[in-house]
Amino acid sequence: MARSSQTDMAVLGALSIQPMSGYAVREAIGEVLGHFWSESFGQIYPTLKALEQEGLVARAGAARAGGSAFTVTETGLQRLRELLNEPVREVPPRNGLLLRLFFGRTLGSAACRELITGARAEAVDRLAGFDRLLADNDAEDEPNSPYIRMTILAGRHSAEAAIGWADTCLAMLDEMEQA
Repeated sequence: MARSSQTDMAVLGALSIQPMSGYAVREAIGEVLGHFWSESFGQIYPTLKALEQEGLVARAGAARAGGSAFTVTETGLQRLRELLNEPVREVPPRNGLLLRLFFGRTLGSAACRELITGARAEAVDRLAGFDRLLADNDAEDEPNSPYIRMTILAGRHSAEAAIGWADTCLAMLDEMEQA
């Protein structure tokens, strides 16, 4: 399977912030980028190997959390800039919750209420997680901090919108049941 230029972008971008092992790259992507991007170990390790063979990353010695640490090379930073300047490729959304709600008449009001209530609870949890991330990324002397905060704020606003949407839908179900 050919590797994605977006996977290259995610890995090179993570390493542009600081040197880290493949495991640490995966953890960083999951913890900080996880609300809008994901990569699996199955994507990260082959990508690191290929990027190393291409001279875009180099081993920087042993990492704290297992394996060799990698650092992005100057050529890798140039490639990252090229990738970041490519047009954004949007992927059509696939939302199982909305698919079920679209056919809610068949599913039934009680089941729809349960789905929406669950989605609301998840959004509340995500909102709390974004607030923790914002608190952890408030270092004024860290040059990446404002940009990281922008992505966290996008996730935070999305979670707030999901809570508002769920509240509106639950009110709609209440009205339907009273009619």
